[in-house]
Parts: sequence; C-alpha cells; structure tokens
Amino acid sequence: MEKTDEQLLDFDKSRLADWNPERADAALAGEHGALYRNHLQIAQWIDGWVERMEEGRQAASAPEFQDGFVQGVREIAAHLRQTDLLPDGVILKDA
Repeated sequence: MEKTDEQLLDFDKSRLADWNPERADAALAGEHGALYRNHLQIAQWIDGWVERMEEGRQAASAPEFQDGFVQGVREIAAHLRQTDLLPDGVILKDA
C-alpha cells in the first residue's frame, strides 16, 4: 500500500537541523518527487530499524559505540528528509 505524502512527512521535525517545509513541498511537486518519496520511505524504515535496535540493545555492548552509530544513522535519515540527497540537493548538486 502506497503511503500518502502526509504519512511520509509524519516524523519529528525538531530532530532535523535544516527542516524546511516549503523545500519539501517543492521537492514532492518537482522533477524528483518520486525519488524524494522514496527517500522519505527509506528514512521511515531507518527510524523503525534504529528503534528496534535500541529496544534490543545488549547491556554488554559498548554503549558509546551504539550511541554514535544510532546518531550517525539518524543523520542519514535527516539528510534524506531534508532533500539533501536529491540530484539537485545540497550534498549531491556539486558531486
């Protein structure tokens, strides 16, 4: 079942360093709208994966490593949501 744009944009935006709803709306309506929707779906999957990983965290595992890993993965999801990884996004446009 395909998710609506509203469902794809249903996440905690306060965790993002550079959230811009106008940029997100433009990306959804623009040339790379399908790709951005895909990025939003990937970011949702990442969130679920990280939550499951945190729930199953072993007491014996290195908490500093786990915390850093979780933060890094969440930053990837944030870049996907902020349109940074679209072909004309701030990360890839000059690549």
